[in-house]
Amino acid sequence: MGNTQSPGVNPRYTSAVRAFSDAEISDLKSLFASLAGDSKYVSLSVFKDFTGIKGALGERLYDIVTQNRKDDKLTFEDLVIAKATYEKGTRDEIDEFLYQLCDVDGDGHLVRSDLEAVISEILDNISLGKKSESSSDSELRPISIFLDAAKFTKDVEGSSDRSMSLEDFKTWCRLVPSARKFLVSLLKPSSTGSQVPHLIHQEDIDTNILLLKEEYAWHIGGALSHQELGEWKLLYHSALNGLSFNTFLGNISNAEGPTVLIIKDREGYIFGGYASQPWERHADYYGDMKSFLFQLYPTASIYRPTGANTNLQWCAVNFTSDSIPNGIGFGGRPGHFNLFISANFDSGHTFTGPTFNSPCLSKSNHVYPEVIECWGVVQKGAQQEKPDGVKGTVLERFKEDRNMLNLVGLANSSN
Repeated sequence: MGNTQSPGVNPRYTSAVRAFSDAEISDLKSLFASLAGDSKYVSLSVFKDFTGIKGALGERLYDIVTQNRKDDKLTFEDLVIAKATYEKGTRDEIDEFLYQLCDVDGDGHLVRSDLEAVISEILDNISLGKKSESSSDSELRPISIFLDAAKFTKDVEGSSDRSMSLEDFKTWCRLVPSARKFLVSLLKPSSTGSQVPHLIHQEDIDTNILLLKEEYAWHIGGALSHQELGEWKLLYHSALNGLSFNTFLGNISNAEGPTVLIIKDREGYIFGGYASQPWERHADYYGDMKSFLFQLYPTASIYRPTGANTNLQWCAVNFTSDSIPNGIGFGGRPGHFNLFISANFDSGHTFTGPTFNSPCLSKSNHVYPEVIECWGVVQKGAQQEKPDGVKGTVLERFKEDRNMLNLVGLANSSN
């Protein structure tokens, strides 16, 4: 006779339930009961409190979950159906859900004003910069650096505005992964934890000199795991320590884990790289696929490794071969790095390349650093002591491997 559906049972709900285990359904029932109380429904105001999103983005999420009924009655079935897509769906299904969510007007066109409202609410929610609520301070929120990473290529009939296609949106999520990470956490806020690392530095430092503002740390952290979002410690700052390669290497020598290198050049551009491995003397590229490049100003974007090659991290100290440029860098090839700062710390370059599929990170290919700073990522659960055999600064370890390098004619002839 074929399958028949009992009267009053939503087939979407029946299908959605299959995505969850019995224990998960039990947890969802407990969650719904805690929100609805004695009612059969969850109101908009309660839902906003649950998600922590008070503005248009919260209202749009409520509309999507309630299937646009506009009746202020979110049911248990609604919650199961939404979570089945939002949490159990494929990557494409989740992206489609988020794409519709960011269309805060709900008119089918994700235009610039929609995305601006989304970014504004995200920054408000994570309390970046602890800004006051005055209009002048609100205008200081760095909305444009995230907004300008987006492309709007789709024509809107009857309007001069252009909207984002789904592919435009997916590209933006890759460039600003912190925004996607935030959006996918809205229906499960209890499991998110802080999305902004705690920045540690000397108490007497004037924080105005620091390049790594909270919004930048949030942006970079979007490409990292929860274990890497605990504490970031300032290891080197050129305004405090001088523009010195040797001082830089000495200051970061005790960094056991990854580091975040940030550069502000004379053009005012701010960019850098996440180094997954310690900065150590090598005659060639090293590192792993966890490293990436980023832009912070005037546009915020993340560029992860593409797998096109393994030319990831570079740290050359006191080499005399022209084929081994002294300095630190990422990607590309020697002499044509995706990002490179020479050992004199007063110049460098940035070129496009396939390693990270990154553009030129500054206004031009030539880089003249004005400020350089480096933060150590204190990974949660990491051991506090270095393994035996990893001792001293990069320059001190250079002396230990001097004899080996002399054999291949690469070591400097002087100490």
